[in-house]
Amino acid sequence: MTVHERENYRPRIVVIGGGTGLSVMLRGLKQKPVDITAIVTVADDGGSSGILRSELEMVPPGDIRNVLTALADVEPLLGQMLEYRFEKGNGLAGHSLGNLMLAAMRDITGDFVTGVRELSRVLAVRGRVLPASGQAIVLRAEMEDGSVVVGESKIPKAGGVIRRVFIEPADVTALPEALEALEQADAIVVGPGSLYTSILPNLLVPEIAKMIVESKALKIFICNVMTQPGETDDYKVSDHLKAVRDHVGHDLFDYVIVNNGEIPEQVQSKYAEKGAQAVQFDWDEVTRQGYKVIADQLILFRTYLRHDAEKLSQHIYQLVESWMFKKR
Repeated sequence: MTVHERENYRPRIVVIGGGTGLSVMLRGLKQKPVDITAIVTVADDGGSSGILRSELEMVPPGDIRNVLTALADVEPLLGQMLEYRFEKGNGLAGHSLGNLMLAAMRDITGDFVTGVRELSRVLAVRGRVLPASGQAIVLRAEMEDGSVVVGESKIPKAGGVIRRVFIEPADVTALPEALEALEQADAIVVGPGSLYTSILPNLLVPEIAKMIVESKALKIFICNVMTQPGETDDYKVSDHLKAVRDHVGHDLFDYVIVNNGEIPEQVQSKYAEKGAQAVQFDWDEVTRQGYKVIADQLILFRTYLRHDAEKLSQHIYQLVESWMFKKR
């Protein structure tokens, strides 16, 4: 690579997850001079996604839609339109317009991945959005009492303690484009998002897990700020990392990014009513396990707590830049 090429090179970052947390982070990361590929879970079986998955036998579109909206370079009104959810209409109520558009694009183009690619072009998406697999997967959870809960949407509502999650089919094939992105990545970022229902379903796709384990890229885990009732009750930062290691069989990450900012008492009380609390940052245990830690005030509070997308993306970018510099 020439000096000129090096100066104009955009680090290739692959982000993995699903749900609101990932979308919030991407709104900040897309402002940086990086090449983004988002690999998104295909385990969703609730709400509009679940209906379309069942009736049209397609990959559930909800998490893909969220990420497309986050990365799209469009007017805010168009973003609101993609997220618009119909409240009335026989057979229409509950569906988001973005989900219906993805279903239509699948039929128009002949397959879901091509449909996502074409809609990305129409929306001027900054980066690529890829499902972890070209087929929908079923997520199951084995609880501590030995019972098995079937379905991503049902797991948090089961009311028990999760021992492990697993996918069917267990040998599901990863999307080739996702594997290629991982192979070429300079950095791999996992999270934030629901640990058992958004993050682990991606890492349980065998080829994806193998590719991450073998990758020489910088690997970063972004821990959630709050616990999630029915998934990570009473979890510390180290418990999140242990769950990933137990499921994948390897320590995956070089760095862990965590919030160490104070959460106002009134905010904690609001979350406590729903059974959630701040994820405890057990620094000694996390560092003892060999992880490097970036800790900062990383939260904003509006209606709900959210990661500060700008500050979080700046930490990611600085880590990747430093990593790239050391490799040169």
